[in-house]
Amino acid sequence: MYSASDLRKGLKIEIEGVPYEVVDFQFVKPGKGQAMYKCRLKNMLAGNNMDRTFRAADHIDQPNLEERDLVYSYSEGDDYHFIDKETYDQFSIHANIIGDQKFFLQEDLAVEVLFHNGRVVSVTLPSFVEKKIIETEPGARGDTATNVLKPAKLDNGYEIGVPLFINAGDTIKIDTRTGKYFERVSRG
Repeated sequence: MYSASDLRKGLKIEIEGVPYEVVDFQFVKPGKGQAMYKCRLKNMLAGNNMDRTFRAADHIDQPNLEERDLVYSYSEGDDYHFIDKETYDQFSIHANIIGDQKFFLQEDLAVEVLFHNGRVVSVTLPSFVEKKIIETEPGARGDTATNVLKPAKLDNGYEIGVPLFINAGDTIKIDTRTGKYFERVSRG
């Protein structure tokens, strides 16, 4: 159990059986009266935000969260299958939970999966993955004054903006948190 003074950005708490993450935090001490802790909370199940104020004397529940390292195995329709390499347990996670990160999954990719009371809450991929460019238009030489991006298609159909010097067959590194190009790894 947490007290209100334990609140800080990134802390995971539970309100009425639902896990929340503290996104923003502000300590307010009015001229008279009790100190207050104003927080913006993100619902870890639904993804929406809400504002909540706690008094110094309030107690907040600690969620039953478990983080496990799993390895991506394969997909079947909207279900993505992961395996725990230590226990060989298999988990099926729906595409709604993974979101757009599904475009960056590749076989044997290690991910962190967060569970709340045995239910999958979130999947966190490594910060960067490498993917091969399948199709892009040739770059125009000499247009280097600005950071101009052109569309490129990855092997899984995902379209990403890349600099003009990237060609089909090149392998690039993608930031999975933003879904954007980071750097070229090798030429095709």
